[in-house]
Amino acid sequence: MAESGQVVVVGGGISGLACALRLEQLSVPVTLLEASHRVGGLIHTTEQDGFLFESGPQSFQGTEALLGVIRAMGIQDELCKADPRAPRYVLRRGRLLRIPMSPQAILSTSLLGARARWKVVSEAFRRTTPPSEEESIAAFVRRKFGHEILEYLVSPFVSGVYAGDPEKLSLSAAFPTLTQWEREYGSVLRGAMKSRGGDRVAQSTPPLCSFRRGMTTLPQAMAAELGERVQRGASVEAIERANGPGPGGFRVRAAQSHAGQILAAQAVVMAAPAHVAAHLLAPFVPRLAHKLSGIAYASLAVVASGYYKKQASVPLDGFGVLVPRSEKHRTLGIVWNASLFPGRAPEGQMALTSFIGGATDPEIASKSKAEISAIVQRDCEQILGITGSPITSAIWVHQKALPQYNLGHGHVVEAIRDAEQSVAGLYFAGNYLEGPSVGKCVERAFQVAESVKAYLESGVVTRAD
Repeated sequence: MAESGQVVVVGGGISGLACALRLEQLSVPVTLLEASHRVGGLIHTTEQDGFLFESGPQSFQGTEALLGVIRAMGIQDELCKADPRAPRYVLRRGRLLRIPMSPQAILSTSLLGARARWKVVSEAFRRTTPPSEEESIAAFVRRKFGHEILEYLVSPFVSGVYAGDPEKLSLSAAFPTLTQWEREYGSVLRGAMKSRGGDRVAQSTPPLCSFRRGMTTLPQAMAAELGERVQRGASVEAIERANGPGPGGFRVRAAQSHAGQILAAQAVVMAAPAHVAAHLLAPFVPRLAHKLSGIAYASLAVVASGYYKKQASVPLDGFGVLVPRSEKHRTLGIVWNASLFPGRAPEGQMALTSFIGGATDPEIASKSKAEISAIVQRDCEQILGITGSPITSAIWVHQKALPQYNLGHGHVVEAIRDAEQSVAGLYFAGNYLEGPSVGKCVERAFQVAESVKAYLESGVVTRAD
């Protein structure tokens, strides 16, 4: 039996929720189908023994679009912002060294040698031209700044954002602004200053945010606003082009509670992971499905631990620490949650979250949770000087945690845009398009919703770019 409806959104992660929410605000009838019994994708908060743990993203940058959603949901009073001055650290030769966050700090930092410091601060006075071929992040940084900057600043940062390998990640796909600045100004520092207003660069950085009761607050509020338009436990089994007059007709077959249903839609928004989208689209967009199936995903283990503060040899005040591969630890980074946001740990205790695995250490995902926990505990002892076992801990292993914007990824994005042009009523939202951050996902989802609205009103296919 077919149920009428103008738009079906497939996937209830942050992208699908944001797209459905914006469609609802635009008075477009929408149904969101989520295969699991909870929304939010990797965003999930757990309360355990008085600690607040996150199984996925630990925080988000408060972009204007995202803060607008929070205000619209009426949860702005639940928002908490980290101190923008909270120091970030990198491990070098076993020591925690502050990451320099300003030109003055770069000149005086002990994290980098004199030659590396000079390469950074003098980059604004040099002009370079990007190569004609696509360039990896590692190749770009070596060419512009040298190996030391790559090893102790850029590679750890890339691991923290993408869980990726800088030798494989595409600069133009992952950080397109850097390519644009070098092309236009011959210098990324000069481009940053001219594009953002010089000394106002630091002030323009969105604040780091979460909620008093954790990251789950956001997707739960969005789902509550959508109400019955969200169907949980609804697994999409097939998407078919509808026969008949008019562009953009689809039939979406889904199973829910052992019962099948067919939803009629004028437009479909794919907000599921790339490999899920590939499977559903293979029957009628096989070439695009092949490209989507080729998007690599990095596996990642997240280990949340609670300790007494007295177990640490030094106070853990700040954002956390990134761990370069050359330091011979398997942990990629450790976030000091309790020093960032209130309510993460009981009095006299502290909450830490370690990330391990990623594209540079895929074998981690095949290990048992006990093995992963033992590795992380040993790394915490050696990196942070923590003694003894944690009071409590939780571990999540995400086999497909983050899409990799590897060399050639731009061709996939272009194929998606071509599909939005050629297959009337088909649109895409997700973290494999314009960035994996929560803010980027929301911005892309809003763009898609606006394009869907325009398409339904005019019958003209519009691109979400």
